[in-house]
Amino acid sequence: MIPTGASCKDPWVVASSLAPVTSRIKLLVALRTSISGPTASARQAATLDEALGGRLLLNVVPGGDAAELAAEGVYYSHDERYEAAGEFLKVWRSLLQGETVDFDGKFHRIQGAKNYFDPVQKPYPPLYFGGSSDAAIRLAGEQVDAYLTWGEPPESVAEKIERVRAEAAKHGRTVRFGLRLHVIVRETREEAWAEADKLIENLDDDTIAKSQENLANMDSVGQKRMLELHGGRRDKLEVSPDLWAGVGLVRGGAGTALVGDPETVAKRLLEYRDAGVDTFVLSGYPHLEEAIRFAELVFPLLPGKQPVTDTAFHTGGAFDIRAAKASAS
Repeated sequence: MIPTGASCKDPWVVASSLAPVTSRIKLLVALRTSISGPTASARQAATLDEALGGRLLLNVVPGGDAAELAAEGVYYSHDERYEAAGEFLKVWRSLLQGETVDFDGKFHRIQGAKNYFDPVQKPYPPLYFGGSSDAAIRLAGEQVDAYLTWGEPPESVAEKIERVRAEAAKHGRTVRFGLRLHVIVRETREEAWAEADKLIENLDDDTIAKSQENLANMDSVGQKRMLELHGGRRDKLEVSPDLWAGVGLVRGGAGTALVGDPETVAKRLLEYRDAGVDTFVLSGYPHLEEAIRFAELVFPLLPGKQPVTDTAFHTGGAFDIRAAKASAS
């Protein structure tokens, strides 16, 4: 997932720069429906999917920060953003399926639009989307391929999945489900929780309070649900067994992490799988080191997965658990 927002580099340019130097990784790129037009965006998607050889995924982002949108010249209300996104996606999907589009909506008026070349993936690159409001659930059920949720407790995730499934059923559709959260895994539970505590040990109360105030001003229902998990309190951060909300004290969006030894993390991931999740978008701090730890410690414990390295090969880079063990022995 390539980040998006006022403080981020343009995700489409970043993805384009990665196309010639990658061959396997799929790139999840933001489709900003409030600040882009559907016709140009369809052309961009087809072009980038070709450059990536069919490895493009798209994350539909109507926007959740009114101040950031105002800086882009967008003044839609919360529900208007999702209504506009719905119109955008109807046009966008039709164009990438080869149709000539005339559309007269509340937010988009299109005459004689056509996309003259096809994406590699048919009918179009998969659409991912996340949102917790009623308007977001309606959009997910009607138009997207995969619904993403931040790392709430498994029972809350299961409830959201059922809402989206019910909405999709109204349109004769099925939707896949993904989970976005962080992971802190170490060889022992004690080491993992010590690392979690270390991430926030230098945060003072004023910094946390200011961050919480800024995040509370967003009109994102999903963000409000993240804040409600911990209420800004350091002593209430394990919001579900092995699910830690410390990241969300100062970070917007995905604010929770699974914390524990490899067996615990694998067990909790399988609980989410049993709740209906089939796609996991994971990260950590620092990202490279945590990705390598996850690959070497957790992947071998997951059903249907094989170890990604063996004793004759080290992943290298900034951290390599097997190399570290070998040098210490």
